[in-house]
Amino acid sequence: AGLYTRVLDRYASTDAIPLADLLRADRPVAESLAAVLEDAARRYAADPAAAGCLVLEGTRCNDSGAREAACAFHVAAEDSIRRYIAARHPEEAERLTDFISTTMVGLSAKARNGHGLDRLLATAHLASLAIAKTLSVG
Repeated sequence: AGLYTRVLDRYASTDAIPLADLLRADRPVAESLAAVLEDAARRYAADPAAAGCLVLEGTRCNDSGAREAACAFHVAAEDSIRRYIAARHPEEAERLTDFISTTMVGLSAKARNGHGLDRLLATAHLASLAIAKTLSVG
């Protein structure tokens, strides 16, 4: 698990989705969440030999130490997203965080199954429409 943790630390500093840069207070929540999904789609498709998300895929790892390390990164990312949403839409924070997380897991799985950038971006766009609709109604 030590090696995997070091790999995750490197991944977090170089290849992970830059949530702090994308979840901005100066733009609408729906727009920021759409940017997160688009960035995820782009990163997950960037390297066909290593498609998907190292953290998300690692949460299902057979090695318990590696799985725990990946889960810790995943929980931290979800918490950042939840706090960002809750600052302006507290009533939607839990379910939208679940939706974003589920969408990102799906994007990662589809990237690993061979979906290219265009297909992943199309899925991210559809999810973004659902987020915008939810926030405009809620």
